[in-house]
Amino acid sequence: MFLSLLTREEKYYFIDLLAIIVAVDGDTTETEKQIINRLKYEIGEDILKYRKSSLSKDKLVDYFSQKPTPTKNIVFMNLISSFLYDEFYSVEEHFLLEDIQNKWAIPNKKKFELMKVVYAERDLRERAKRTISE
Repeated sequence: MFLSLLTREEKYYFIDLLAIIVAVDGDTTETEKQIINRLKYEIGEDILKYRKSSLSKDKLVDYFSQKPTPTKNIVFMNLISSFLYDEFYSVEEHFLLEDIQNKWAIPNKKKFELMKVVYAERDLRERAKRTISE
């Protein structure tokens, strides 16, 4: 959500960070691959020139920690969304998200606001699926 507001470089580094993070609890599942593809699709045409960087998770987290607050919030919200997209929310994901939150100085209040947005979007998608299938 709102990934189109990021610069091309930020979009590429977001995908790199996302790919590392979704695999934190083991091998990347089909659902997690779908999440990555959905977010790549949202990025749009910029993704056609994407090439995976060699930056580590820590370097990518540090990269975003230097960005303006709206950029960090967009990236953090999409990371939350990716964690909550499948039914499994692992302890590793929780601790990693908490670590990123601390490194980016995102207050708990903001985290909960972003989580509300993610849950509202998820609820809307589910309601739409039910409406379509009836």
